[in-house]
Amino acid sequence: MMTRLFWRATGERAVRTAAQSLLAVAGVDGIGLLDIDWAAAGSVAGAAALASVLTSVVLSGVGPTGPGLTEAATSTRHTLPPTA
Repeated sequence: MMTRLFWRATGERAVRTAAQSLLAVAGVDGIGLLDIDWAAAGSVAGAAALASVLTSVVLSGVGPTGPGLTEAATSTRHTLPPTA
């Protein structure tokens, strides 16, 4: 948890979650971009980002590495045995 890679991946997930939440609030509102209550939408996005960071911290060290683009990819490729 105290590695640069962990915090980089955690930040990536938090930004992604905040953006998704902001789009959801804007989409559900069903009004134009100029009519959105940006303070409320930003508050929802910030809360979602905080929840993402807290989830990453709580689950650090549990299971395989997550889906972040900055995390080391692990390969589970299987090769077929040579044919006769």
